Amino acid sequence: MAHLTKLTDTYTLANGVEIPIVGFGTWQTPSGDVAEQSVRAAIDAGYRHIDTAAIYGNEESVGAGIKNSGINRHDLFLTTKLWNNRRDYQSALGGIDESLQKLGTDYVDLYLIHWGNPKASRDHWQEANAETWRAMEDILKSGKARAIGVSNFRVKHLEELFKTATTKPMVNQLFLNPSDMQEEVTTFNTKHGILNEAYSPLGTGKIFGIESLQKIAARYNKSVAQVVLRWSLQHDFLPLPKSVHANRIEENAQLFDFELSHHDMELIDQLHGAAGLAQDPDTVGF
Repeated sequence: MAHLTKLTDTYTLANGVEIPIVGFGTWQTPSGDVAEQSVRAAIDAGYRHIDTAAIYGNEESVGAGIKNSGINRHDLFLTTKLWNNRRDYQSALGGIDESLQKLGTDYVDLYLIHWGNPKASRDHWQEANAETWRAMEDILKSGKARAIGVSNFRVKHLEELFKTATTKPMVNQLFLNPSDMQEEVTTFNTKHGILNEAYSPLGTGKIFGIESLQKIAARYNKSVAQVVLRWSLQHDFLPLPKSVHANRIEENAQLFDFELSHHDMELIDQLHGAAGLAQDPDTVGF
């Protein structure tokens, strides 16, 4: 288990880049004041790792939140993602430039391919992934990203990618929470030195209604969210909790004054399917 003492403790990626063990997610956070203020609230609460994506439509607001927080850009870890409409070599190179312009920075710390098998390239996904990854490797070399990786890739997508890649992905960002641990791909990632990042680490809101989690939380005098995020960290995942409420943002950062017992970890591991499952990248409609 990684050092678990504070938000700014880090995992080390395969290329030596350090990444803070908890990130602040911005999926479904509307652009404008809401996104800008929530990013500022996260930075105020001690987060130094911010996660966004081209498709979220809020990169400009996230960039503004970072700029207006007064924090030095180099003290932050910033991730964005390449969307499905830019899945060939040249388009991917254009994608990073567009994101950097919107974010108001000349580099991101981590750049990810957002989906393993988008609808538009499904009849030639192997080639599309290979070409996109070639661009990602060049983006890494250029310094526009300090690390590169993927999101929503299953084992078959990774195995195929390895055939042409000269650099393996450093991260695979997945729908990961007690309701879907995606054991096959997380085990594969770990074996290949790929960090498991957990988006929707609290599942959909359904996770808060699970009685056994409520009981565990009460025993530790913690919220269900805190218990589930701590569970994620004790599995060596990197959770990306998302909220637009300053009090929740702060609460989600209070994970370091308790430890879940082995017994409680096992109980939580048994909640498969209790609050939804990951979408299948081979059948998503986008």
